[in-house]
Amino acid sequence: MPQIIDGKKIAQEIKDEMKIEADKLRAQGIIPCMAVILVGDDPASAVYVGGKRKDCAYVGIESRAYELPKTTAEEELLTLIAQLNEDKNVHGILVQLPLPGHMDEKKVINAISPDKDVDGFHPVNVGRLCTGVEGFVPCTPAGIVQLLHRSGIKIEGKECVVIGRSNIVGKPASLLLLRENGTVTMTHSKTENLMDITKRADIVVAAAGRPKFITKEYLKKGAVVIDVGIHRNENNKLCGDVDFEDVFEKVSAITPVPGGVGVMTRAMLMYNCISAAKREELL
Repeated sequence: MPQIIDGKKIAQEIKDEMKIEADKLRAQGIIPCMAVILVGDDPASAVYVGGKRKDCAYVGIESRAYELPKTTAEEELLTLIAQLNEDKNVHGILVQLPLPGHMDEKKVINAISPDKDVDGFHPVNVGRLCTGVEGFVPCTPAGIVQLLHRSGIKIEGKECVVIGRSNIVGKPASLLLLRENGTVTMTHSKTENLMDITKRADIVVAAAGRPKFITKEYLKKGAVVIDVGIHRNENNKLCGDVDFEDVFEKVSAITPVPGGVGVMTRAMLMYNCISAAKREELL
């Protein structure tokens, strides 16, 4: 029987661990604090931000909410970020994406101090990840590695295939698996003979952005499958990039959608924020 990797359980474990760390910091007079900036009224973004506030409250992180109208000028947002960069009581800064069309997302992300960039998107943190220097790692890829570790799945020496090359998931996931001594192949929409590549993989990370794209024909017997995708099917039910029912009997372990990778993203955000606050402890 394949192992269903329980993201909800593992995410809760991480949040409980961060709650203990937050209590330790508070005992030393350090109150972990994350500033969350939401521009506009995108319903999905509002839901995500609400979930992050709930997690902060549970862990013991002060959550500062900055809700700006869609018409906010880019310069006004950059001024707010500059103020938060200078605020010693704020350890993490998160700007909820996507931003309104008149704003330059790269410019906004680059304005956040790398030492407060709890999303791990700043080029400095990307460079740190590439060179093996300590820094913030994007939350979804970090969550993937935690899912594997805490499920007893060995990465070292294994052949790993990542489907997708986004800056948020595919590229950093590949680098993290490489850091864990996996042998990594990154594939994408232009990859030829994709099925031949995925069929030799011990671990497949599916982040292609295409619902039920990965079927059993893409996998070898006993593969571990991490499904990053999240979509609505024809019946308005959530599904991933992997056809769960089709591949289930062929894999040794798999993440469900929902309840797999998605819940880990917020848990790792809590981890990053606590890590930022711990740096103050060392100063």
